[in-house]
Amino acid sequence: MASFSDSEFEEIYEKELNAINEQLEKEIIFAMIGDVNAGKSSTINRLMGDDLASVGAQPGETTGIEKYNYKDKIIFADTPGLDDVNKENSQETLHFYKEADIVLFFLNAAGTVFSEGEKKALEKIEAVNKNIIMVLNKIDAAEDISNLVKYIQDHTKHKYKVTPISSKTGENIDMLASHILDILKSKKKDVLFAKYLKEKAAISNKWINAAATSAAAVGAAPLPGADIIPLTGIQVGLLVKLATLYEKPITKDRAKELTIATLTGNIGRGVFRQVTKLIPGAGTIAGASIAGSMTLGLGHSIKYAYENNIDLDTTGLKSIYAAFMRDKQKIVK
Repeated sequence: MASFSDSEFEEIYEKELNAINEQLEKEIIFAMIGDVNAGKSSTINRLMGDDLASVGAQPGETTGIEKYNYKDKIIFADTPGLDDVNKENSQETLHFYKEADIVLFFLNAAGTVFSEGEKKALEKIEAVNKNIIMVLNKIDAAEDISNLVKYIQDHTKHKYKVTPISSKTGENIDMLASHILDILKSKKKDVLFAKYLKEKAAISNKWINAAATSAAAVGAAPLPGADIIPLTGIQVGLLVKLATLYEKPITKDRAKELTIATLTGNIGRGVFRQVTKLIPGAGTIAGASIAGSMTLGLGHSIKYAYENNIDLDTTGLKSIYAAFMRDKQKIVK
């Protein structure tokens, strides 16, 4: 593989770091709707790994919206029904739904799922905001969950994610987090939200796999050396995101050191030897596999180091990386 210059790396690093820092300056607003028994607060407690009630609600002066400011950046707002007797309040509430980043529409699996009143409320909300996730809670207290999910999907014309969860047991909370992140990614707010989530492993895996897929696509480029800059961007972006997720700041020099070791150093050459053993011949298939494998290994090595409080340098990276690739080979065989 070709190499990159100091100025090229610095430009890439600053670009990725600035993108993350811009996210961290933003604010995320969740609008939550559902009856009092839908388990809204307990779901958010599970999701964030904290007691939302301890934050303290800030009730709206006229609308009845109760806002919980989590870590000063994330607002969870418990909203009243839209069929309020006071029509002015309903209009103000609807305006709030329009401004929200995501609407969490809670349904009770142990009750009457998606009642006529709930359907009417959804119609009003989706007229102003279609960033909606249907949260089917209390699946631990219900049966035939797959049919309940299908019923909701059929009556919403499959327009929204339906996430069956149990805020009591924690079942599928990671699925809910993933669906939230999918929406926030389009708003460039996913890293901000992920940083404060309780469970980080599933998120880091999601990011690592996505980066590896992107790297494989770049690695399939037919022009030798044409992949180095975009691959560097993908890997540095992954490093910065993982550092933010686990709250382990990474310096420019350390990011460069690890990236060089992966792309152009001994680690990269080791991956090349292992991949070409598994895939006969060379060309775009091998190139894609090498780029994808390097990025996958780098990501999981960083994740392992962060989760085990290891201060990772190139020597440590090489050791963890080698163990990861050995395990990967065993699976392939």
